[in-house]
Amino acid sequence: MVTELAQAFAFPFMQRAALAGLLIALMCALLGVFVVQRRLSFLGDGLAHAAFGGMGIGAFVIVSSGLLTHGAAMLRNPLWIAVPFALVTGLGIAWVRDRTELSSDTAIGVFFAVSVALGVLFFSRIHPDVNIGVNVMDLLFGSILAVRPSDLAIIAVVAAVSVALLVALWGRLAYATFDDELARTDGVRSRALEYLLFGLAAVVIAVSATVVGIILMAAYLVIPAAAARIWARSMIGMTGIALAIGTITTLAGLAGSYLFDLPTGSAIILTQALVFVVAALTPRR
Repeated sequence: MVTELAQAFAFPFMQRAALAGLLIALMCALLGVFVVQRRLSFLGDGLAHAAFGGMGIGAFVIVSSGLLTHGAAMLRNPLWIAVPFALVTGLGIAWVRDRTELSSDTAIGVFFAVSVALGVLFFSRIHPDVNIGVNVMDLLFGSILAVRPSDLAIIAVVAAVSVALLVALWGRLAYATFDDELARTDGVRSRALEYLLFGLAAVVIAVSATVVGIILMAAYLVIPAAAARIWARSMIGMTGIALAIGTITTLAGLAGSYLFDLPTGSAIILTQALVFVVAALTPRR
């Protein structure tokens, strides 16, 4: 088995998949800690589906404008529209929640439905024979083994920026998460931090969802942090455990998918779910 895995990870596509998965696990674990603690678990699902809407709009714009045949390689990637669309959606959710008496899950649900409707609408306007470079099924369920070098480069840039921001702001985000009123009294701009968190989550999820899949993205964001929440006794401990769960289950899921011929995204998420079940069954200290 060890020899088989060594041979598998010698392939460039497996190396790209492992590196992309580890970068996504790192970003999602850091974000997931705050998402779970702030009871915003539905946010991952809503923003992942916002990415679907953005990809649909992006694909339609690329085809209808002629960029598919004459545009630069970067302009042929729907992500250049999907990421801003997801960012606007994330900030819109935060704004609607602040401006109205609606709860977070209600605001997320509204944007969730609109984004999916837009994605379906614009994908339906593209002729089935046109090769847009985006497979809708892969977009929904993930294609981590098909990560291209350009995709990996985008993920690496987003990971570097998001991790740097989260590490720099971790203390203030944690303070505002535990006691928002006291944090404001001490001069922490918790409202601005929350908008930054929503915007950062939108960008990370939009980029990651094209690899992990729209359907599985929310689980990738929530499950490691939720399991860590059960085991941890402090915020920093929760962050460390979430990082360990995310990275280990990513590699284990990739290995399991290769050995047992399973869908890679499902294997990763189910491995994370197994860890969560173990955590839930562990006697509380």
